[in-house]
Amino acid sequence: MHNTYHRVGHGPHAVIVLHGWFGDAHAFSPMEAGLDGGAFSYVFMDNRGYGGMRDAAGEYSMEEVARDALALADALGFATFSVVGHSMGGMALERLAMMAPLRLRKLVAVAPVPSCGVAFDGAARQLFLDASGNVQARRAIIDRSTGGRLPAAWLDWKAQYSWESADQAAFARYFLAWSGTDFSEEIKAARVALPLLALVGEHDPRFDAALMRRTYLAWYPQARLEVLGNAGHYPMNETPLALAASIEAFLAEKD
Repeated sequence: MHNTYHRVGHGPHAVIVLHGWFGDAHAFSPMEAGLDGGAFSYVFMDNRGYGGMRDAAGEYSMEEVARDALALADALGFATFSVVGHSMGGMALERLAMMAPLRLRKLVAVAPVPSCGVAFDGAARQLFLDASGNVQARRAIIDRSTGGRLPAAWLDWKAQYSWESADQAAFARYFLAWSGTDFSEEIKAARVALPLLALVGEHDPRFDAALMRRTYLAWYPQARLEVLGNAGHYPMNETPLALAASIEAFLAEKD
């Protein structure tokens, strides 16, 4: 059985959307009003351990997310499709590009974790480890990753949303997966010839333009970078219409 999903639109250009660590299939809902459902078919997938897949067993790895996305595309009859990946979904997007490059049209990596993983110092790593069982730790991470500039009520909501949508054990395993996985040498060697747009928020302290230049822009021959103003790590919440416009402008360009 394929993963659960949320669909917006029935246009000819299929797009599978992979959520981040704090998300699920509905994490992009604030930008849905700005999507062109006549031109695109957006399929927002739940990872195992999230949303409708909260109780699904799995290894909770980036390769598993990629395999599940490919299986969902098969089930929906998408011979070719584009992929949007947010945060850890950006790393899964890279794995998917290695698995099925001939089926993919374009890649959009939103505040993505690159395929080399992320190094943390001791205190930061402990905070992220604590987040699986502590909603206040999740709130602190969200606050940090958006530049400490957003309303307290929204931080409370986002942390609680994550708490309710993800299985705690799966959440913990995914952190180890996206932080500790490194298949960057495979990416460098493959020189994946797919158009890729890296989108980052100007207030994201870690997944910023400098990181994108060292990773995605260095490793993908057709990659380019766009910085979203007034956004941090969650542009689908912070600047949803600007994010939708950037994604669709890129996807609409002639292949």
